[in-house]
Amino acid sequence: MKVVILAGGLGTRISEESHLKPKPMIAIGDQPILWHIMKYYSTFGFEDFIICCGYKGYIIKEYFADYYLHRSDVTFDFSAENRMTVHSNVAEPWRVTLVDTGLKTQTGGRIKRVQKYVGDEPFLLTYGDGVSNVDLRALLEQHQRSGKVVTLTGIQPGGRFGVLDLAEEGDTVVGFREKAKEDGGWINGGFMAAQPELFDYLSADESCVLERAPLEALAKEGKLGIYKHPGFWQCMDTQRDKGLLEALWQKGDAPWVVWKK
Repeated sequence: MKVVILAGGLGTRISEESHLKPKPMIAIGDQPILWHIMKYYSTFGFEDFIICCGYKGYIIKEYFADYYLHRSDVTFDFSAENRMTVHSNVAEPWRVTLVDTGLKTQTGGRIKRVQKYVGDEPFLLTYGDGVSNVDLRALLEQHQRSGKVVTLTGIQPGGRFGVLDLAEEGDTVVGFREKAKEDGGWINGGFMAAQPELFDYLSADESCVLERAPLEALAKEGKLGIYKHPGFWQCMDTQRDKGLLEALWQKGDAPWVVWKK
């Protein structure tokens, strides 16, 4: 199953670093947060990635173009016709498709523009700036049982995000409330599972925002589900968020780093 990662935004709220690189390329430890996200999915056996690039997307492309070299020990022998020998090479079992989806394109437009690479099959979808210890297998199993077009991961981080209105049974999203005061409500934490029918709700126009008309339409039709995740989730919107994630990494206490356990 393919994993679509949105990695094209400007990252204006963390402009201290995003003026030099796309936000998904900002490092936690010695690797970009994008790498952490991909390692997490890979741990669950999802290894086919489609990355929606935009702002400074060439930096993401250069990172993967040189990935094999950067992760290996190398000897350059200039006395022997510039021979290069790679030692102790480290390679991931990944297939990575990098797609330029436009500089200012919104989330829905970016997803629509990678439709031909996804094909007519279910796929996973997330943002390139957040990590979690969500159980991806359980998310996918619930999605497959539910018959929903999209199942998103619901989390409860605090009051600065828009809140989801849930149906009585608690696993269907029926609406959204923008920037509500903290009331224990659930918000969209990304880490979504989707049917190819999602593309019918999207436009390749750069103004199409996934989280507005498309998801709102699915909610009204009863086709948007929620997988409730009470565990760890953290986005990297600001320098403070980055510092929090960096501290967890340095202490060896990062909940999303399941590949080391």
